[in-house]
Amino acid sequence: MSDFHQQYIKRILSARVYDVASETRLHLAPLLSERFGNQILLKREDEQSIFSFKCRGAFNRIYQLTQQQTNGRINGVIAASAGNHAQGVALAARHLGLSACIVMPQTTPSIKVDAVRALGAEAILVGDDFNAALEHALQLADEKAYEFIHPFDAPDTIAGQGTVGVEICQQHPEHIDAVFIPIGGGGLAAGVSAYMKYLRPNVRMIGVEPVDAACMDAAMKTGQCVDLKQVGLFADGVAVKRAGDETFRVCKEFLDEVVLVTVDEMSAAIKDIFNDTRTLTEPAGALAVAGMKRYIADNKVSGKTFIGINSGANLNFDRLRHIAERAEIGESREALLAVTIPEKPGSFKRFCEALGKRSVTEFNYRYSSQEQAHVFAGVELAGGEQERRSIIESLESQGFSVLDMTQNDTAKLHVRHMIGGHAGLTGEHIYRFRFPERPGALYDFLVGVGEHWNISLFHYRNHGAAYGRVLVGLQVLDSTDEDIKSVVEKLDFIAENETDNGAVKLFLS
Repeated sequence: MSDFHQQYIKRILSARVYDVASETRLHLAPLLSERFGNQILLKREDEQSIFSFKCRGAFNRIYQLTQQQTNGRINGVIAASAGNHAQGVALAARHLGLSACIVMPQTTPSIKVDAVRALGAEAILVGDDFNAALEHALQLADEKAYEFIHPFDAPDTIAGQGTVGVEICQQHPEHIDAVFIPIGGGGLAAGVSAYMKYLRPNVRMIGVEPVDAACMDAAMKTGQCVDLKQVGLFADGVAVKRAGDETFRVCKEFLDEVVLVTVDEMSAAIKDIFNDTRTLTEPAGALAVAGMKRYIADNKVSGKTFIGINSGANLNFDRLRHIAERAEIGESREALLAVTIPEKPGSFKRFCEALGKRSVTEFNYRYSSQEQAHVFAGVELAGGEQERRSIIESLESQGFSVLDMTQNDTAKLHVRHMIGGHAGLTGEHIYRFRFPERPGALYDFLVGVGEHWNISLFHYRNHGAAYGRVLVGLQVLDSTDEDIKSVVEKLDFIAENETDNGAVKLFLS
């Protein structure tokens, strides 16, 4: 064993965490186990007093800092966090009698902000993402002479999180094939993998990240930490643009691979965990189960023993609307189809007969022309992807034109709620915009767009997520495509031209 590895094992075994943390259960998930033909166990870090594992690393880091002072005291602590680390720091500071200041992005779910304040810490909301909060926190740390507590990139923090691995080994001395660990900046993955590769070197250590926030995966592939241009905020607890230098140094040594999952897969995993435990995890907390399911499907394995770490349950209740919508698709239990049928008597009957006795979850139709009708249909699936392909093939064999919209985000988020015919406008361009869901953001957007062209279509729906999503029709008569592109880029919102999107063409253009 290298000196580097040996030092981490010593840190983990001597970590001080149980002043505020508890040893959490290793919970058999019987429904998941039966369904996937593997023994699946969940490490229930959502059962901590702050509903997250973060209290472990935060307390150990702050405690070790106090021990380094001759009087055992520090002026106070400050942290930047999207939420769970914030609660860990606030809890540790309260236990140790220290002042705490937490800087959080404005997009942080209110349940996490309220929890920080309830623990006696000052919560300051700044910026739209972790990096903006981090910059402000570092500035305040200098002004206040407080100790800055990084959410993941410190050996003592990593060691505190590593105690999760110690408990797993104690609680399940039998054979383990793989442990699935959610990754944001990498503190939990670094600590758990370092310890388990020491005691159980044959256990496969698998990190899990969202496809749109895969900073550790990018680092592993390039051999160095890289800055992502942007990150998705659905799983706000792991919305990190850059992995930690120290966490990457550990993970590249002990992590075997990283699995990437989608919003739909995380939503489905939240539902899976609820079915087995009657607990609602946050999206980041369900990453491990989502990654486990992806790994099982990709590798077609059975008869194995897998452990997934449920890292947190700080979920804003209003986000359940969005999660519920996406869970069925993430589990391949619903297909969204646009079917073109002849506009003549008997066509609807023939279309329904082609679908068979399947449950229809959604059905939208609007008269379009004398020749054709476009139907937006949601169909419940019992046989997953194979059944979806079978339905499409059956419809097409009977002469229907089918557009599969199951993975079309614009169709899922906007078009399904806007079926209403075609305006027949000339010079109309359709854009999809995304911006942080904070006070005043929608107004800023309207002002920015409305100054240039007539808005011919507008759809906004609050999904209870960190990002607001808007579908806009811009009627442009005297401008070129390059003019439009130039103005859109200056708006400082994430924008995609959806004018040629198949679903938009069928139902809106």
